[in-house]
Amino acid sequence: MAESTDNLENKKDEYQTKANDLKEKRNKLHLQSKKLADDRDILNSLIRKMRNEISEHKKSRDDLNKRVKHTKEQRNKLNKSYTDIKKQIEYLEKKCSSSHGSNLNELRKQLSSLENEQMTQPMSPQKEKKVIEIISDIHTKIKQQEDLLNKDPKLKKAIEEEKLIKIKAEKQHDLVEKLASRAQEEHEKMIELIKKLDTNIKKVNQIQEKIVMTKIQADQVHKEFITAVDKIHELEREISGIKTKKYKKKKTKEAETAHKEADEIFERFKRGEKLSTEDLMALQKAGLI
Repeated sequence: MAESTDNLENKKDEYQTKANDLKEKRNKLHLQSKKLADDRDILNSLIRKMRNEISEHKKSRDDLNKRVKHTKEQRNKLNKSYTDIKKQIEYLEKKCSSSHGSNLNELRKQLSSLENEQMTQPMSPQKEKKVIEIISDIHTKIKQQEDLLNKDPKLKKAIEEEKLIKIKAEKQHDLVEKLASRAQEEHEKMIELIKKLDTNIKKVNQIQEKIVMTKIQADQVHKEFITAVDKIHELEREISGIKTKKYKKKKTKEAETAHKEADEIFERFKRGEKLSTEDLMALQKAGLI
C-alpha cells in the first residue's frame, strides 16, 4: 500500500509541474493579449485623430472650392464686361477714325504686315528703304489718330474703364488660382491621410485578429490548467483516502492489542496479583474498572 501511495504522490507531482507550466503559459498569453490590446487602442486613438483631421481638410477644401466657384463667377462677369468695353472702344475708335477720313484698325494691320514683311522677306536696299518710309509714315498717322482719339471724352472714359476692368479681372483670376491651389493642397493632404488611415485600419484588424487567436489559445491553456488542477485534487483525495484507511486500520490493530493486554491484566487482577499504576491505567482505558 505504501508503494501505491508513493506512485500517487509521484503522479501528483507530475501534474503539479504540468499545472505550473500551464499557468505560466496562460499568464504569458494574457500579458501578450494585453500588450496587443494596448497597441490596438493607441492605433484606434490615432485613427480617431486622423479622421478628425481628414474631416477638417475636407471641410477646408469644400469651403475653398465654393470660394473658387464664386470667384470664377465674378471673374467671368468681369471678363464679359472687359469684352463688352473692348467692343465699345473698337466701335468708338472706328466711328472717330471715320469722321477724320481714316481707319485706325486698318492702319495697324498695314503696319503689322509691313513690319513682318521687312523682317521675314529678302529685299533690295531700295525696296527696304521704301518700306521703312511707309512704316514711318503709318506710325505718324497712327500717332495722329491716337492723339485725336485720346481727345474724345467718350473714348477716353471707355479706355479708362477698360483698364480698371482689366485690373479687377486679373486680380480675380489671381485669386481664383490661389484659392484653387489651396483647395488642391487641402485635397492632397486629405488623400495622404486617407491612405495612412487605411494602413492603420489594416494594422488594427491584424492586431485584433491576433488578440482573438491569443485569447482562444489562452482559454485552451486555462482549460488544460483546470483539468490538471482537478486531477491533482482527485489524487489528493485518493491519497488522503488511502492514508485514512491505513490510519484506521492501525488504530483498530492498536485497540485490539490494547484490549487483549487489558484482558490479561484483568485476569491477573482477578487472581489477586498486585498491579502497577500503568496496569491500572490500561484497565481504566479499556473500561474494565
